[in-house]
Amino acid sequence: MFNKILISNRGEIAVRVIRACRELGIKSVAVYSEADRESLHARLADEAVCIGPGPSKLSYLNGDALFAAAKLTGADAIHPGYGFLSENAGFADACAAAGLTFIGPKATAMRQLGHKSTAKAVARAANVPVVPGTLGLVDDNFLKNALDVGFPVMVKAASGGGGKGMRLVREPAQLEAQLKQAQAEAQAAFNDGSVYIEKFIEQPRHVEIQIAADSRGSVVAFPERDCTVQRRHQKLIEESPSPAVARETRERMQIAAVRLAKTCGYSNVGTVEFLLDKQGDFYFIEVNTRLQVEHPVTETVTGLDLVVAQILIAAGEPLPFDQARASEIRCHSIEHRINAEDPDHNFAPCPGRIESLMLPGGAGVRVDTHIYAGYTVPSYYDSLLAKIITSAPDRRLCIERSLRALGELEISGIKTTAGYHQKVLRTPEFRSGRFDTGFVDQLQAQEAFPHGHAQTGNSATTAR
Repeated sequence: MFNKILISNRGEIAVRVIRACRELGIKSVAVYSEADRESLHARLADEAVCIGPGPSKLSYLNGDALFAAAKLTGADAIHPGYGFLSENAGFADACAAAGLTFIGPKATAMRQLGHKSTAKAVARAANVPVVPGTLGLVDDNFLKNALDVGFPVMVKAASGGGGKGMRLVREPAQLEAQLKQAQAEAQAAFNDGSVYIEKFIEQPRHVEIQIAADSRGSVVAFPERDCTVQRRHQKLIEESPSPAVARETRERMQIAAVRLAKTCGYSNVGTVEFLLDKQGDFYFIEVNTRLQVEHPVTETVTGLDLVVAQILIAAGEPLPFDQARASEIRCHSIEHRINAEDPDHNFAPCPGRIESLMLPGGAGVRVDTHIYAGYTVPSYYDSLLAKIITSAPDRRLCIERSLRALGELEISGIKTTAGYHQKVLRTPEFRSGRFDTGFVDQLQAQEAFPHGHAQTGNSATTAR
């Protein structure tokens, strides 16, 4: 087992890993930028090292600074969290070269699955259904490529995610302009302008399967997470089990995810993402070779600790649970990503000082966060403040519990998206479970959430 783990990340995920380390009796090392000097993760860890100025490329993306901190503190492993260098195969290789264990999948698997076009090839080899599309990257024959697939099509960046480098094209006349825009955006976001084309699935749901695999060849798949509630391809709310997935479909998705992982020799945790169409058929879209932001949903539903599992697997231990245990659904769970953004002004970022804070609690409420009263939210990073995760015996009560928890959240000094989440929960579409990935954007377009409308609940706050 490891003696000391350096967490090459910040915010709530760094706090989450530090707590797992403490429960395992492992010392933790936090790294922080000058902008994060007062962050909770730097205060909770056994040791903390400043690795550079605020901009990510000078701190959290600076491999040399991270390795220097590991050497200074005597860490023998690095946990990358999510984002930053968590899916960087070169960083995983560099960790190995530096004598450090990278707590994540092997670099070979990351390379196979990190590029979406090669990941689709792995899926095909594993006999996993994929969205019809180009077999490789788009070349000069882009119009023929698109016509072969059939309009409407999606142009997608081969690297990265989060909606960057993605364009919906309904007519051939729109293709060239949208293709160039997608390539330019992908180049700026991921330093890789390559794209591919796939069939646009009308009114899909976004459903994903969490997997865990050890170095001995054992792979398990967990119950699905439904990530359909999105705004501009950014996930807002995740839940498990999905209101749209029948038991038989769940089992087929789990079998497909396990088969894909075994095909490429995957180890550690990861997530296989699918689109689910209106007929109940599912199609592979990508693999996230890291811990997901929404991992607490799976932890809550199953009662298992995914971060502890990551650490044990990386240390060479066998999976601490089997498929039967991983498949258990013990409750319904919903996660809300609370961001420092102003929904009344096109979700503009709202960094600043948190004057006061009251977090929700009570039965079935978990809060993962790094903020506290007096903390200043920096402008350099993702705007995620907290994740509110609720659980209940059934979906109806879980929704009511979420509304209660969101209403109890009080943050003064900055604006947040908590009230917006309440609005989504109150829509007939969400309550019925009958919605697709476009429903939030459609509601906004229909002025269901008009600009200037006061947020509901105590969590709607104004900047001072």
